[in-house]
Amino acid sequence: MHSIGKVAILTVLGQPVPDDVFQVVTGQVGSMSVEKVVAAVETAAKREGLIAADHYRGEHALYHAVLEALHGVCRGQLELGSILRTAGLKFAVVAGPRDADRPEEGHWLAVALYGYIGAPRRGFEHEVIGLGINHL
Repeated sequence: MHSIGKVAILTVLGQPVPDDVFQVVTGQVGSMSVEKVVAAVETAAKREGLIAADHYRGEHALYHAVLEALHGVCRGQLELGSILRTAGLKFAVVAGPRDADRPEEGHWLAVALYGYIGAPRRGFEHEVIGLGINHL
């Protein structure tokens, strides 16, 4: 059984799940700005056709999934540069049913973020992971 969240987490950790049920987009972003992290994920999802550029509901669902994932990465504080910390993250965006075995439950988006966060100085960072899921 593959759930959308499990697929997103495994993918962002570098272990893609072979499955023709879900659409997957991956990328990476390094920034001291939450806005730039959101923009990088959104740009990749639009460029790869995961959400339509002119589809408000898709963009809105993705935005909330990214923010939810960032809450995990930033430990509840959606701040990076303003408190002198930076993030280097890989991301996976997955679209499809909540559960591969139950496609009748509708279309969902999951965003997984994995990488490092810390002071903007090498060696002062630690691993982080976050997951956000939203219904389309």
